[in-house]
Amino acid sequence: MLNSIVHDPDFADVMQNNIQEMMIHFFEKNINFGVLCNIEDVFFDPILPEEVTSAFHPMTLFFLAGYTFETARIIENDLVFEAGFGSDNFGSLTTIPLLSIMQIIVDETPVLINLATYKKNTQNVINDEDNNGVKNSMDSFLSNPENSKFLK
Repeated sequence: MLNSIVHDPDFADVMQNNIQEMMIHFFEKNINFGVLCNIEDVFFDPILPEEVTSAFHPMTLFFLAGYTFETARIIENDLVFEAGFGSDNFGSLTTIPLLSIMQIIVDETPVLINLATYKKNTQNVINDEDNNGVKNSMDSFLSNPENSKFLK
């Protein structure tokens, strides 16, 4: 049951709305927060040097405070902010898709956990796989002559 929920596009929409509303609330109340996200979905402009990106873990925490918090905005379905990285404070505009945010953290405590694994940009791939699975299942069913009694 849980597996069908976390892969459901409607559930992903609910989670994305929750993520967005919580961050808007924190922006309005001037509350600093962190986002734990899937680093492979994060975009940096300009691209960060290798010595900086090599230190990132698959799940990376970005803490929004000070200048980073002041520059943070939600644009379409992304959290966007400016930040400095590494010992040289290399500046980059950071873009994180909202559904790639796995947790929102305040004072070292998760206040939101995102369980959705659905990604809008892969909807067509998921639907194609589902359709192929149904087709393959039906082909297997029809290949057994004993199953003909179930067909009219």
